[in-house]
Amino acid sequence: MNPNVETQTDNKVKIFDVEKIRKDFPILKSLVHGKPLCYLDNAATTQKPKIVIDSLVEYYNSMNANVHRGVHHLSEVSTKAFEDARLKVKNFINASSEKEIIFTRGTTESINLVANSLAKSMFQDGDEIIITGMEHHSNIVPWQLIQPIKNIKLRTIKVDDNGELILDDFEEMFNERTKLVSIVYVSNSLGTINPVEKIISIAHKHNVPVLLDGAQAIQHLNVDVQKLDCDFLAFSGHKIYGPTGIGILYGKEKFLEEMPPFLGGGDMISKVTFNGTTYNELPYKFEAGTSNIADAIGLGTALDYVSGLGIDSISKHENEILEYATAKLLEIPGLRIIGKAKNKSSVISFVFENIHPHDVGTFLDFEGVAIRTGHHCTQPLMDRFCVPATSRASFALYNTKEEVDILVKSLKKIIEVFN
Repeated sequence: MNPNVETQTDNKVKIFDVEKIRKDFPILKSLVHGKPLCYLDNAATTQKPKIVIDSLVEYYNSMNANVHRGVHHLSEVSTKAFEDARLKVKNFINASSEKEIIFTRGTTESINLVANSLAKSMFQDGDEIIITGMEHHSNIVPWQLIQPIKNIKLRTIKVDDNGELILDDFEEMFNERTKLVSIVYVSNSLGTINPVEKIISIAHKHNVPVLLDGAQAIQHLNVDVQKLDCDFLAFSGHKIYGPTGIGILYGKEKFLEEMPPFLGGGDMISKVTFNGTTYNELPYKFEAGTSNIADAIGLGTALDYVSGLGIDSISKHENEILEYATAKLLEIPGLRIIGKAKNKSSVISFVFENIHPHDVGTFLDFEGVAIRTGHHCTQPLMDRFCVPATSRASFALYNTKEEVDILVKSLKKIIEVFN
């Protein structure tokens, strides 16, 4: 149990003390340009609790060795910690087996793995993949990269003015050439939480598998892959308070068994001769080379931390911050929020008519406020809303209403300066 969490006896939702939780994150004590750091760029990456940082130091201090096949003590200890981390991921998303958990470098690599492996095993010339108009580039470009090989066609679910998917004609998009639906669970630019259960149900009715980009969902929502019945799920460790450079691909075992490896080399082999190679069993078939051992262990520690707080408690807190921030930002003259879906995660993108987002971001930095500006790797979505870029504030479990007030006060200063 996390010591910063208190449990109500008459309520299943845990209540946590945000000020105590903030003490778990060393970087939040930083000063930026002489002012306290107000970190509101969590959709890009989350900060790390000390327990995660300590786990990385502990690995290199006391168990640094390559995993699997080693018979000496350090290798055995390292292997156990590495595979324990895989088990933690399996339990966190409620996968059926550890065989369905593949370590990658992040969401991007996970999607590229699926794209390349399915291209070899399942796609034929002229086949179609359904995506949405709010996809991150990481769920667009990998499919375009295989187009010269398999002539894959992308079909896109449109986005309405509120930033919600238009699903009226979704079922009519399916035909005998439809081979995959690959969609974002939560939009990194709009905060929209898509109705993935409905989408998966419709796709499965047509015997089409579904890949979920869970990069912006895993840290905010209770993601249960068996309940969702998704066929693939990709997410990144650094979005959920873990290290960078580590990610997960979940895949149903039946698909992973049929898919060929993405990369070749050590650990993904069973036997190699000059005449051919037989591949290792799952999940190692997709984990070529030396694994990112320390960061996998760090990810496991991060998932322990989040589980200790309770994802329901985190969501409740973040929703309160989102509602408070939305109301406060709407009071600012000339500010327009991009993305007004009814079901949103803790992301607010906004624009001013006569102030470029990059100017907003630079000014806020001198106030100690960290936000993200730009197209957020969703250029087609920016085109849909006829803006070149937005300013994006994104909230996490350690953010407070006081930080929202600092953001609002700083934005009002910007208006005064530019006017």
